[in-house]
Amino acid sequence: MRWTTVAGLFFFKTRMLDEIVRFYLDRTGMEIWLRQKDCVILSHGNLLIGFCQRDASETEGMITFFYPSKEEVDRVFARLRDIANTEPNENQQYQIYQFFAVDPEGRALEFQAFLHPLQALRVEPFLQKR
Repeated sequence: MRWTTVAGLFFFKTRMLDEIVRFYLDRTGMEIWLRQKDCVILSHGNLLIGFCQRDASETEGMITFFYPSKEEVDRVFARLRDIANTEPNENQQYQIYQFFAVDPEGRALEFQAFLHPLQALRVEPFLQKR
């Protein structure tokens, strides 16, 4: 069986699309990947998150951003200290360095660096012009 390269993204309902998009652009450094009628898809490396304007917000689960080093996590923490609900610390169980925060609608956010070697992530360019 031959597998085709696939990708995916997460969508969340929001009651405050413009404010949420501005938050993720300004505070986490995400970029707009695609803007649709009432949805905006943001990217951070290979992480794609879509937010769609709706009558209710989805705030379950956690959005995790990862970085190549503890120092980078510390730099992000310095920018997000006002919304963080923990200080950066080492989690021995998962061998990560992390802190937690919340977005304006109350979604849990995690910012982490792995403290062990990782296998390279193969991300093939599947969205090529045809």
